[in-house]
Amino acid sequence: MASGLDGGRGVLASGLDGGRGVLASGLNGGRGVLAYDSTPVPEQEDTPMRWSQLYVPTLREDPADADAASHRLLVRAGFVRQLMAGHYSLLPMAVRVRGKIVDVVREEMARIGSQEWILPALHPAEIWQRTGRWEGMGEEMFRLKDRRGADLALGMTHEEIFTTLAQELSSYRQLPQMWYQFQTKFRDEPRPKSGLLRVREFTMKDSYSFDLDQAGLDRSFDLHHAAYTRIFARIGIPAIPVQASSGSMGGSASVEFMSPTPAGEDLVVHCPACRYAANVEKAGSALPAAADGEALAAPERFDTPEARTIEELARLHGVPAEQQIKTLVLVADGSPLLALVRGDHSLVEQKLLDATGARTVRPADADEIKGLLGAMPGSLGAVGVTGVTGLTVLADHALAGRTGMTTGANQDGVHLRGVDVARDIAVTRWADLREVRAGEPCVQCGEALEVVQTVEVGHIFKLGRKYTEALDVTVLGQDGAAVKPIMGSYGIGIERAIAAIVETHHDEKGIAWPVAVAPFEVAVVPIGKADEQTAAVVDDLYGRLRAERIDVVLDDRDERPGVKFADIELVGIPYRITVGPRGLKDGVVEVTTRATGETVQVPVAEAAAHVAALVRAAVAPLAG
Repeated sequence: MASGLDGGRGVLASGLDGGRGVLASGLNGGRGVLAYDSTPVPEQEDTPMRWSQLYVPTLREDPADADAASHRLLVRAGFVRQLMAGHYSLLPMAVRVRGKIVDVVREEMARIGSQEWILPALHPAEIWQRTGRWEGMGEEMFRLKDRRGADLALGMTHEEIFTTLAQELSSYRQLPQMWYQFQTKFRDEPRPKSGLLRVREFTMKDSYSFDLDQAGLDRSFDLHHAAYTRIFARIGIPAIPVQASSGSMGGSASVEFMSPTPAGEDLVVHCPACRYAANVEKAGSALPAAADGEALAAPERFDTPEARTIEELARLHGVPAEQQIKTLVLVADGSPLLALVRGDHSLVEQKLLDATGARTVRPADADEIKGLLGAMPGSLGAVGVTGVTGLTVLADHALAGRTGMTTGANQDGVHLRGVDVARDIAVTRWADLREVRAGEPCVQCGEALEVVQTVEVGHIFKLGRKYTEALDVTVLGQDGAAVKPIMGSYGIGIERAIAAIVETHHDEKGIAWPVAVAPFEVAVVPIGKADEQTAAVVDDLYGRLRAERIDVVLDDRDERPGVKFADIELVGIPYRITVGPRGLKDGVVEVTTRATGETVQVPVAEAAAHVAALVRAAVAPLAG
């Protein structure tokens, strides 16, 4: 280009042979002229992906602080490094896995008609205050002030922000809408642990639906349920859909997708016979009736100076735990309450929150308990506490109709026997408060329930109109009346999915990635003394696999075969093609499958097609 700075006309001239452009400019204000020379630009060759040029810092020993299998192996195999508690850097191999997971999720979101957005991670406090969640999220929300003193938050989730954008919707004709994003979330976890399973900074695919009515929400919810089922199948996570509590999200219903793992902190109750499944925070059972104690005309006091626990009362005084009432003094949203469960049962805190609608709950301290009931823990009960102003008494359904029960007398070292719950305790509200245990009868079919340790990999909610009402989103219905759209919310943690895959797919040698998410699908490994024939076969195999659109890496390191094989097994590449002089003499290479350890000899000319077929066979049934 020759151009003047006098405002003159520009003239463009170009060749048609793909030549390079030449730019020249004058300083006299003359006319501009753009010309291209005709020198062809050479085509860029496909440079092989060589292990010697990758950054894969594998370790020979397990990290000392790693408890979960995924934590241990992702560090050892060079996928992640910890910056500080709950914050991890993803190294190049992890980024490749993450990208493939994102691709699967994106495909399935497109399949149900959802549209991708990118929203800010930093939010003004005002929007969260309008929904009541600025206070409700508690200490898990990262809060800060900018230089002008404005309150801000790092987003834990994006219901408020998407709903704010939905304020531009105006008519029922624009509904339904399904929107999603991949965005960094921040949660100030009190105890980040287990590597990527419990962190404070992570990527979430969060999506949101806006519908005109409940039937529309049900459809959007079912579409996401089906999409999540396909996503987890495709990326190799065994996920159990379970009934769950909606917690601080609100709404009428929610389903968690839970993956079994010893590293999980969530318990899932499920029935192998009828497939009933629920988080322990939501689960129920058909609890068989328990035998009552001796019925008395009125509660009878007896001294128990040495018995302060359920177990001690049973051992020293012969009162079975199922005939005792456990009295727990708690403070919910600043107000004291009593929670009553059977002596052999445990309270589920989330069930209590759901029953009361409280945002926070904590155990009362010793001084609070003494001031409220006049005794210390070990001798507490609910008989005769009706005079305590404003004290709520919450009782578990398993106590309904029970007689001949034993409980504390609210005097240190004294208990009451012969308690009739209906007669002697003024229950404010009955609720399901107890934790279901393995072996109890299924609420649907009566078969024995199992309790499995799991980690949550996805969660879908029917939110209702909580957010559209708080943030004033209104559209005109078909009849011209104003309607508040009804919402759903749907999330998958991407980095947690990486860890969950490893929790399921590993052995004593390392990670065994499913083909669909592996950082590379195939490793070509030359061994033995380098010679022209081996090099030629290796280059040909690499080229043929690339032509088949196979994700392949060439392990060209000057290392012993054992070192190469160990790294490839640790990193978890699904297929290995070993090329060596001995096999080439017979016209074959070795193909090893990581998941099974099986090795077969394949003619050199057929090797690329053979492995490409293995890759496609592993992926195709899941992607259909």
